[in-house]
Amino acid sequence: MDVPEGTVLGVLGPNGAGKTTLVRCLSTLLVPDAGTAVVAGYDVVRQPRQLRRTIGLTGQYASVDEKLPGWENLYMIGRLLDLSRKEARARADAMLERFSLTEAGKRRVRTYSGGMRRRLDLAASMIGRPSVLYLDEPTTGLDPHSRNEVWDEVRRMVADGATVLLTTQYMEEAEQLADNLTVIDRGQVIANGRVHELKAKIGGRTLQIRPSDPGELHRMVGAISQAGLDGIGGAIADVEEGQVNVPIASDEQLTALIGLLGERGFAIAGIHTQLPSLDEVFLAITGRKASTPQDDKKLEEVAA
Repeated sequence: MDVPEGTVLGVLGPNGAGKTTLVRCLSTLLVPDAGTAVVAGYDVVRQPRQLRRTIGLTGQYASVDEKLPGWENLYMIGRLLDLSRKEARARADAMLERFSLTEAGKRRVRTYSGGMRRRLDLAASMIGRPSVLYLDEPTTGLDPHSRNEVWDEVRRMVADGATVLLTTQYMEEAEQLADNLTVIDRGQVIANGRVHELKAKIGGRTLQIRPSDPGELHRMVGAISQAGLDGIGGAIADVEEGQVNVPIASDEQLTALIGLLGERGFAIAGIHTQLPSLDEVFLAITGRKASTPQDDKKLEEVAA
């Protein structure tokens, strides 16, 4: 794995894939059995003390003290990082303002909403001005509004020059935030690349053809099938969308298909190719569906 400075690497994987174990190793909380890792120029095994001064970590659940006010939490962390009293106060004030928590700073954390706690957790991870941030499934269990707030803060961190390793099960989160993706399963890296590269790697393009006359949908499907250009899954008329969807296996099939439409005299209102969704990529690579925030909510309801 390689994460360029000032970028976000999204680490995807199903439950039990090893995402949190990876973060624990890279943050010196767990000593790896084998292998090497260098973060911000420091070896995670041989130089743990130096490394800890360059990183920030936010786990799946808020790690701040619920009994203390928000400001007290940030001040305490600043002092633990060897900041002077004056600097720790200044950093606590600055982080509360940055994360829109100034008014809530005097309240005990247990009165905060889930989104506010997670923002405070992010603020705590930045008290020491880390150059590298580990965000281990930072939006697990959050509602959509709170999740968007966290995403906005991550974008600000990167804009300020931070390098971020983000673990997540959510495809939407990966697409929103990550410059590059790494997919892991059972402790192994099984795919690397940008979102569009991973989509292209598994193939599965779909040609979406919109005839000028929606009444031509079924005739178009018949012509494509008769010519043997309907692909493995077959051409499908999507009446609701007013288009024909054709799975594309090769550039030759695509060229022949477009030529056929011209030969048969079909008037076309629109035509374009659609790459598979990131969810489909994840399923193709791991053999398992990705989690969604709705899945988490269902699990919480069952547990309750």
